[in-house]
Amino acid sequence: MMFDVAVIGLGPVGATLANLLATYGLTVAVLEREAAPYALPRAVHFDAECMRVFDTIGVAQDVGAACHVSPGMKFVNAGGQLLVDWPRPQEIGAQGWHSSYRFHQPDLEHTLRARLSGRRNVTVHLRSEVYAIEESDSHVTVKYEDLSRGKLEAIEAAYVVGADGARSLVRRLIGGEMEDLGLHERWLVFDAVLKRPWSALGDYSVQFCDPARPATYVRGVGDRRRFEIMLHPGEDAAEMARPETVWSLIERWMKPEDAELERAVVYTFHALVAQRWRRGRLLLAGDSAHQTPPFLGQGLCAGIRDAANLAWKLSAILRQGAADALLDTYQDERAPHVSEYISLAVELGRIIQAREPAEVAERDSALATAPRMLRSLSPRLGQSGLRLAEPASGVVAAQPLLASGRRLDTVTGQSFVVLARPELLTADSCQALHALLPYPLAVVEDASAETLACLDELNAGAVVIRPDRYVFGTASDVPQLQALLARLARIFHEEQAPQAAAAAC
Repeated sequence: MMFDVAVIGLGPVGATLANLLATYGLTVAVLEREAAPYALPRAVHFDAECMRVFDTIGVAQDVGAACHVSPGMKFVNAGGQLLVDWPRPQEIGAQGWHSSYRFHQPDLEHTLRARLSGRRNVTVHLRSEVYAIEESDSHVTVKYEDLSRGKLEAIEAAYVVGADGARSLVRRLIGGEMEDLGLHERWLVFDAVLKRPWSALGDYSVQFCDPARPATYVRGVGDRRRFEIMLHPGEDAAEMARPETVWSLIERWMKPEDAELERAVVYTFHALVAQRWRRGRLLLAGDSAHQTPPFLGQGLCAGIRDAANLAWKLSAILRQGAADALLDTYQDERAPHVSEYISLAVELGRIIQAREPAEVAERDSALATAPRMLRSLSPRLGQSGLRLAEPASGVVAAQPLLASGRRLDTVTGQSFVVLARPELLTADSCQALHALLPYPLAVVEDASAETLACLDELNAGAVVIRPDRYVFGTASDVPQLQALLARLARIFHEEQAPQAAAAAC
């Protein structure tokens, strides 16, 4: 059987991508070396944008039921002085979900895999280790070993996406180095499960900007709590991960009678972005394409955004006949976007990890007089043919509550969306809009307070929203709206245009 897409790696990013592709009606093969999700926690945070993706694939309610809504993060110095206060809203935000969630990664992975198991167009191969990938003009052959039987197997797919982590085989085959954004530090990360009520550090995440020993506290879901401690040069990783050492590092906050130590491991935090995300029919997503320090909690979020960006473009090519060149916009858009997040994480890392007395004094003085709120996290997509020069293009779209009482995503699904003031369009003009775009299009004319506020903020009569929930462009009238959709149609078929012109001659 020839698959539309083969996904290598069944972590959260690979599982999300496979689910998205399946909802578009594509046939998907997933190859994963391990038999089950990793049992211990790794990523602990995702945001509203991720929850919109989880809602798209039908798991948002299950995922949300197992999450804790985060109240935010504080940065304090060695003397307990508040340096940065970054509260996160506790109400539902503009995207229709809370802005910050804490989660337990094994729970999320089990939920994503359970959703995949019910999809007839997805085939999951566990205990399958990929060892070779061969490209041709028409497809890719993925060779793997079935580790449960020691048998060599192969599948064919139109495209292959490597969601196979920091040591990605697919990235090595694509070639190209990783761009280093400037942070490499060893941190001890350990997770504890409470045995009794404990509230010494509360629900906020706390960054302890202490030059003697920078540290992080994260309130996880349920009784889970995480600490991250920066190691000094020369400290032995194995010795620092011993339970006795771990408890000695946090004894001012937590003691063995308070919690059970679940795991302790030393990580080297990196800030890296792959220079090439695509070669022909091979593509990267998630940690195989980029790695970030955890100070913003954006590592998983970046991978989920990759999946959302890539899924609709693969669907447009494989189901709507869009040009293969559409995939060239993937890295163009995603690499600058994730780089901005990583750069901010590095910047925060330097605040947290400052150790020299002069550097610490300068930091404390600067932050004490600066606004105590982190700037809003809203990078735009990188420049591509799918991002216009206008200010709104390339930013994530709001999800208003419609007059019907339903959220926009629920009504429109995975299509392009025109959200317009009701006086802007007629039945005939709506029909004309559908004829312009060779891709599923939902035209929503709505006068709810949230819709009108959204359009007012954009200073627009209508907005065109991409399937990954990013703004393509805005329009004041019907001719402008038609021009936007006509431009999309040209982008979809840009490789085919010269051939079509030659045929016409």
